[in-house]
Order: sequence, then structure tokens, then C-alpha cells
Amino acid sequence: MADTSPSTAAGPAVDGYLTHIPQQPQTIVEEQHLQDLQQEDAPITDIAPKRRTRQRLLRGLSRISSSSSLASTGRARSSSTPFPKSGVNVSCMSLGNGSSPLVQSPSNGSISALAFSPVASPSIPGTPKEALPPTSSSSMQPFPPFPHSQSSNVVRKANQSNIDICSSVSRPQDMTRALSMPLPSPRPKKTFTQLWNSLPHEVQIHTLRQLKPKEVIRVSRVNKKFHKLCFDGQLWTTFDASEFYQDIPVDALAKIIVSAGPFVKDLNLRGCIQIEKYQDALLMASACNNLVNATLEGAFFDSENVEELLRRNQKLAHINLTGLTCVSNETCLTLAEHCTQLEVLNLSWCKSATAKGVQTVLKSCAKLRDLRVGEIRGFDSLSVAKTFFDTNRLERLVMSGCSDLTDSSFQAMLHGIDPPIDLLTDRPIVPPRRLRHLDLSRCTRLTDRGVAALGYCVPDLEGLVLGGCPTLTDQALEPIFASTPKLSHLDLEDLVELKNVLFSNHLAKSECIRTLKHLSISYCEDVGDTGMVPVFRACTNLRSVEMDNTRVSDLSLAEAAAMVRARTSRAATRADRPYIGLSLAVYDCPNITQTGVREIMSRNAEILTPPQPADGAAPVSLRPYPTEIISLKCFYGWQMTVDEHTKRIMRGHFAAAHRLQRKWADSIQATEEANAGGSHGRRRRRRAREARQAHADEEAAGGIAGAAGQGMGIGRRRARTATCAIM
Repeated sequence: MADTSPSTAAGPAVDGYLTHIPQQPQTIVEEQHLQDLQQEDAPITDIAPKRRTRQRLLRGLSRISSSSSLASTGRARSSSTPFPKSGVNVSCMSLGNGSSPLVQSPSNGSISALAFSPVASPSIPGTPKEALPPTSSSSMQPFPPFPHSQSSNVVRKANQSNIDICSSVSRPQDMTRALSMPLPSPRPKKTFTQLWNSLPHEVQIHTLRQLKPKEVIRVSRVNKKFHKLCFDGQLWTTFDASEFYQDIPVDALAKIIVSAGPFVKDLNLRGCIQIEKYQDALLMASACNNLVNATLEGAFFDSENVEELLRRNQKLAHINLTGLTCVSNETCLTLAEHCTQLEVLNLSWCKSATAKGVQTVLKSCAKLRDLRVGEIRGFDSLSVAKTFFDTNRLERLVMSGCSDLTDSSFQAMLHGIDPPIDLLTDRPIVPPRRLRHLDLSRCTRLTDRGVAALGYCVPDLEGLVLGGCPTLTDQALEPIFASTPKLSHLDLEDLVELKNVLFSNHLAKSECIRTLKHLSISYCEDVGDTGMVPVFRACTNLRSVEMDNTRVSDLSLAEAAAMVRARTSRAATRADRPYIGLSLAVYDCPNITQTGVREIMSRNAEILTPPQPADGAAPVSLRPYPTEIISLKCFYGWQMTVDEHTKRIMRGHFAAAHRLQRKWADSIQATEEANAGGSHGRRRRRRAREARQAHADEEAAGGIAGAAGQGMGIGRRRARTATCAIM
């Protein structure tokens, strides 16, 4: 079949462009016109396709290299092109003399000798002779590169948009229109100041809110606009000065509070002692009128400033006035009149306030549910106790150190005055109290009769603190254990009259064994293994047990370790690091020896080994690594070793933990042999020194040396000075 491509004189066409022209015309229009003439005269013959020779490839690359569209690819220009490296595209430029009407005169210092000229030579008839309008170098549209081959890597990297424009050009008029299209002007990059100014005000405030207060004060020194933003009230809706009050001057602190006063909802001035010396403290107090949470603990406010703050903030829900000597019964009266939405009130250690002021607040604040009045006097009054009984709104009551609280007044708080008595149970018929947390520590005048009134009266009780009441016995706690199924925190510190029977027969058999998590029996000198072993077996959710200065022994430690091992699942890989699930405090316990401590350490670092399967049986899947360990606080001479052992387990270095445990056991054994005396005392003392030195080397290592040591538990050896063999 005959080929319909142009004749041999014109050369074959590839993708609409000429690839071989024997007579090089000056412009693209001349090429197109010459091709049309040759197509009319030349006969149609079979023409063999040309081979892709090296010369043909070099000519195509030379033609492609003249386009500026390859400048963005970072490639160097072809070495065979005669054109200079300028920003002007010369792929479609006329190389004729300057007499052409299309040549533009130099006006702006750029190269103007080369101009766009789609007009062909005058010797070729039928060519339009319209001149292009003068264009500047900035508005020139670069002509697309000539593709040489579809398989060429250079063509693949060319600009596809330019190729589409070039392929759509079929007439000189279309080419002129395409060349006259203006380039889009590049957008200038914005500076940081322009970007910041373009942001909405709310976004700027949200950005500054991510900074710490000390950093915001530093940013305010940049310029006036930043100064205005940094002291905007929306930025200080939560103002906590407890972390930086020592580093900020009082004038800056006052300026922030005054400027952001209407916006502040959470105010914490704990420890701001410099406010006392500031003359406008009243202005700071009057600037805040929208507070919900306020903490003035330790701040030096006078009574006038505190009362002004309370009058202006009627939405107060939480207020902490701990330790303020200026707080008195008049302050409580102001609270009762203006802060009726109060929910949490802390008046602990306010020596000028009494129970009468607390009674006024309790009557007026219908939403009060958390009251802390530690060290407040006057709670021996029956009228105050009757107010507590009538309101029955408190869920947390902290009366730590209220030495005036007596059995009769405490019974009146729970049962009222002269309540009806049930003849069958001999209990008062009263509605149950809503108390969930009760702190009666250091109420020295309370006895068994007063504390026993809690029995069958507080079914929702979760936390009970009775530490420091030395006169309490088992009779005070038996009805409480029998009627508090939700009890989770129990503090019985320094109750020296408690016996083992209370824990083994009442606590271990009560309904709170599933919820009890924290237990403290420190300084209960008569409590030992007989009471605590049943507790560890029954209360499987314990998280913290303090048993210092008691009679417990290694048996209690072993039972605690068995309880932790039974309640938790183990991990399949070493990557699952264990966590501390139980904290034990057994220091100053004379019956605790290194055997019990080694039992805890051994259980913490225990790695189970799967049994060997029988012949033909499937291998047994086993999760060998522990996920929960025990943190032990023991005798101070052993504590450093125990802490280092726990750290290694937490890092997953079980081999290093086993090695430390073995060295410590050898050191203790050698020390005991050295102290035994006898004819072999010198040898035993030498072995003790060697064991202590090895143990000291292990502790000095502090970790594992290298990746190989992490798996094998090999630590560093501390350098020692060699001794003389003779000496």
C-alpha cells in the first residue's frame, strides 16, 4: 500500500511536525508552505521509513533545546545550538536582516534583533504579510517544543499544556493568536507579617492561646498590635498564676487581671504573696465579675478585697479560701447572700471563721455538695449539727483536725436530735445520708459511739479517713464494714487498738471486697499476717496497701504477689512493658526479711517457660511475660536494689533483673556467713567482700551495655584499683 506521507524532499511527519528538511527555511510558515507545494508536485510513491540514526537524533535534540519550556526541568542546553542562554524563546523567531517590518527596535535594553515572524520569505507567493503587534518581552508566550519521538525522555518531560496549544494550531492566524496570549503574572510571596495580618482576629487569639502565660507576656513586647492582642480578655478566660507567680511582677499581674477581668472564668492566684504590697488590689478584685472557679489560697488579700470579689461574682461555683486569715464569719455571710450557686467551698485553716459562719453558708447555698472545713472550731454546737442533718446535701465532708467535734454532735449530724428508734434493729429511723467521702482524721474527741453511728446510715460511702483517732476500736468499724458495699478508700492509720479479727472476720467477709482499692493500716501495731492474709485473698482489686510499722511478715508479701499474679493476664512479647499494679509499703516492719523481698522481686521478673509437648502433640501456646508488677517500699538498706530491679523490669530487661537479684542474694548470704564467726571467719569475710563488690558493680552499671547486653543482662564493670598481693 502506498504511503500518503509527504515526498522525500519534505521528509516524513511525526506527530504533525517535520522531522527532516533538506533545505532549511527560515520560519515555520516557510516549512509549511514548502511542504504544501511539494505535496502537489511530487508523485505518490512507496517510501521506505527512515532509520533513527544518530544524526537524526542530534538534529531533533538541537531543535528541542531551543525551547524555554525545558528550563524548568533543570537540564542544560544542547551543545550544538548556536543560540545564547537568554530568557527569550527563539524556536519561532526570524533570523532575517533588520529590514523586516516585524523586527522590533530596541527600547528597553533587551534583545530585540530577534522578533516573532510568522511571515514567509517574499519569494514565496501566497504568504500573508500581516505584521504582529509589538509585544514586550514579559508578555511573550513561549512556543512549545518540537517533539522528536514518543519514546524520547525529553519529550515526556516537556510541558503538556504547550504541546496541546501547538497541536491545535493549523493556520498562521491561529499561531499568531496563540503567541499573543499573555502569561499569568506570578503571585508574590507574602511575608510573615502579611500572613499574620490576613488572619481573622479569632484565629490570632486561638494561636496565642497555645502559648504559656510567660511566653504571652514576652510576645506582647514585639509591637503595639501584639501588645493589644496579648492583653485581650478573650486570651485569659483561664488565668492560672500558680506556675509563674514568682517570675511575673505585680504590675504586669494586675494589668492582666484588670484588662481581662470580664472574660476570666477560672482564676487561680494560689501563692501570689506580692498582691499584699500592691495598692490597687481592690481594683483587681473589682475587675473580675464573671468568675466560676476561684482559688485564693495563700494570696495576701484583706477582708475588704475578698468581700468585693464575692459581691461581684454571683456565678461562683467553686471557691478555695484555704489559709486566708482575713476570712471570717462576715465573709461567710457575704457568701451566703451573693454566691447562692456555690457547689464547692474550702475554708480549711481559716482561723477567723467558726462553725456559725459555715452554718450560714449551708442554709443559703442549696447546691453546696463539697464542704471542707478542716481546723474550724465550734462544731460541738447541736444547732450546727441539726443544720447538717436537715440539709442532707453534702457528698464530700472534710472535717480533718476539728478537735471540737464530739460524739453527740456527730450523731446529731447523722441522725438528728431525738430520732425514732426501730425496736427490732435498735437503729434510728432516718433517711440515709448522701455522703460519699468523709474525712474525720485527727478528730481526737470521737469515740466508738460516735463513729459507729455511720453504720447503716451512709450506703453510698466510698472513702473513709479515720487516721489519728487513737481511741477507736473494732466496735466502731464493724457496722461500717457491714453496710458500705461501695467502700474503695479506707485509711486507718495510727489506730493502735485494732486487732486481726476485724480484718479477717469482718473486712475480708464484707461486701466491699470487690471495690476496695486503697488500704492503710500503718502503725496498727497489733495487726499481722493473721489479719492481712485473708484480706489479700479476698480483696483482689487492691492497688495500694500501706503496712509500715505493723507485725506483717514475708507470708503477707508472698500472698500479695500470688494475688497480683492470679488476677492479671500475661503478655506474649517482651515489647509489652509491664506496669505497676500494686504498691506495698512495709518499711520498719521487724518481721519482713530479705526472703519476702526476694519473693516480690522474683515474681516481678518471672518469665514462664512453655512445657515440652508430647510426641505428636501440638505445641502449647503460652504468654510468658508479666504485665503487672509490685512496687515495694521496704528497709532503706535494700531500697536502692529494689528500685533498680523495678526499673530494669519496666524497661523489659528481665535478664539484667535476674542477674541483679542473684548478686544481691549472694551478697546477703556472704554477709550472714561473715557474721557467723568461727574458724572460717576470715574466708567468710573475704567472700562477703567479694559478693558486696560484685553487687556494687551491678548497681553501678545502672543499665545494660549495648544492644547485646540488653538481651543478656550484661552490665558495665566499675573500675577498681588493683591491690598488692603481699599486703
